[in-house]
Amino acid sequence: MKKTIVWSIIGLISLAIIVGGDVTASQKRQKEEEVYKNIELFLDAMKIVENQYVEPVENKKLVYGALKGMLGSLDPYSAFLEPELTQELQIETKGEFHGVGMEITSKDGIITVVSPIEDTPAWKAGIKAGDKIIEINGESTKGLTTLEAARKLRGKKGTEVTISILREGATELKKIT
Repeated sequence: MKKTIVWSIIGLISLAIIVGGDVTASQKRQKEEEVYKNIELFLDAMKIVENQYVEPVENKKLVYGALKGMLGSLDPYSAFLEPELTQELQIETKGEFHGVGMEITSKDGIITVVSPIEDTPAWKAGIKAGDKIIEINGESTKGLTTLEAARKLRGKKGTEVTISILREGATELKKIT
């Protein structure tokens, strides 16, 4: 009797593992199919733009725009860096130029701090994630790309940069040098 119960339990556990494994494989297939459907949707949208948009658009522009949107939708700290900006950041980290020490992005056309880097001038000046950079050295940042703003925030070691920020909840600009 006990042997029958033990073998029954072993049989049930084996069946559960087989069914569970089959369900997991099925879920994986469904997820993969969903990914392919979304890629197909993206490609269809690109074809429509290519065939029906009023003027020619480079595929690279469409792909980069999609990547920026995808990563930008995750959280305020995620952003797609175009290869040019990646090269600029590599120059900065090699020590040829020095920046104020913060990661930036463009949100709705406004240069915004993603995060200050610890123990840098930006960190020491109290720059915070979410601060909007309105001016760099007295010049408006309106319409600047992230790359253009990064270039303006960088210079030879020892040079000063003055930025005007607008912090959430504040009504006046704060100048920081």
